[in-house]
Amino acid sequence: MIDAMYNGGLGLIAASWWTTAAWPVLWILIKIVAVLAPLMGAVAYLTLWERKLLGWIQVRHGPNRVGPFGLLQPIADAVKLLTKEIISPSAASNGLFRLGPIMAIMPALAAWVAIPFGPETVLANLNAGLLVVLAITSIEVYGVIIAGWASNSKYAFLGALRASAQMVSYEIAIGFCFLVVVMVSGSLNLADIVASQSRGMAANMGLNFLSWNWLPLLPIFIVYLISGVAETNRHPFDVVEGEAEIVAGHMVEYSGMGFAIFFLAEYASMWLVSILAALLFLGGWLSPIDSALFNWIPGWIWLGLKTCLVVSMFIWIRGTFPRFRYDQIMRLGWKIFIPVTLVCLLLVGGWMQTPWNIWN
Repeated sequence: MIDAMYNGGLGLIAASWWTTAAWPVLWILIKIVAVLAPLMGAVAYLTLWERKLLGWIQVRHGPNRVGPFGLLQPIADAVKLLTKEIISPSAASNGLFRLGPIMAIMPALAAWVAIPFGPETVLANLNAGLLVVLAITSIEVYGVIIAGWASNSKYAFLGALRASAQMVSYEIAIGFCFLVVVMVSGSLNLADIVASQSRGMAANMGLNFLSWNWLPLLPIFIVYLISGVAETNRHPFDVVEGEAEIVAGHMVEYSGMGFAIFFLAEYASMWLVSILAALLFLGGWLSPIDSALFNWIPGWIWLGLKTCLVVSMFIWIRGTFPRFRYDQIMRLGWKIFIPVTLVCLLLVGGWMQTPWNIWN
């Protein structure tokens, strides 16, 4: 259907400039908007879902005044932040001060270029899609560093240093998790990684969920989920913006939409980490059981349900665990997760060389 729409657009005008230059560029922009518009809506309403879920955990109602059941609360928040005054510190480096939020949110949005929503539904079907996602998201740390340094505030700069050290530490563990998945899948293409989880003894019996990577790679899956929480600076790893310590970290000097963009970048990163977990470990768009009852549901709905399940786990963790000390966070990343992933990498590699290799 997508190819038919593209070919139909080519046939609208016979001019060569339209078919060779204008329409291909316009088609790419249309696809970008088709991905980013729902994503920004999902980011906005994730803030409402978080407040609602935390309310249920803490036996209270959560937002329920703006619109039916509080459904217009994200729109009210957006209007409030758009109309607030943007204050720039007098000693700040104005150019970099404005660049910081942009550098923070753009990687979280740009990485979706390689995220597939189905076997053929992807903005750019790249052979090294997982590597592209890792490369793009690693740029996000520069936005945090620039924001802290450009604010010319000791509190903001200290928060930026802590955030960058934490993000880099857990990116290493996440990189090793990706490496194990690539090794068992034999591909860096995210669609191929999902397809590789549809094979195996359990899948042949119709129990697809037992052939997904979460089961044989359970330690790696757990490390990835916890590292994803730390990578996005979420509770209990949110000492970067711990109010009792350094007063909102690298964002302390931002107001209005500057602060809102950092806020949205965090939630966009949560969606990205969650959909990667669904693609790499939970079978992506594959149904959990191969039966007529499950197969009639479109694959993108299965992918969405799995992603929502993982992103809800972020909120459940926030409502459950106390905040870690900073030294505990760094010890967990460097002394536990990185050695664990290295050992798992060796063990899985050895497993693949035995007659009991399940990834043939």
